[in-house]
Amino acid sequence: MRLYVCYGTFNTPRPGGHPCANAYDALRRAGHDPEVIKSYGLAPLPDAVFNRTRGRREAKQLTGRSTVPVLVTDDDEVIAESKQIEAWAEANPAGSRAESS
Repeated sequence: MRLYVCYGTFNTPRPGGHPCANAYDALRRAGHDPEVIKSYGLAPLPDAVFNRTRGRREAKQLTGRSTVPVLVTDDDEVIAESKQIEAWAEANPAGSRAESS
């Protein structure tokens, strides 16, 4: 399982938390230990100049967009955006039969 994030999985003072940290925390609460791929960059900036890191390029190949977080499960299911990743984690705790990771 791989989780593409911007700079890290640390908490920030941002209202509602940072999307990358929220996705990571939801996966950890569900018992998963994803490989974290730091993708750097900044979503509002042009890809051609600022979002050329491996992680951003792979996120764009997977979803058509360079924004993160993006989760790739062990079954190669691709889930973009933190709310969807959080919902997936809640529905697929580690060790469950329905688990896709």
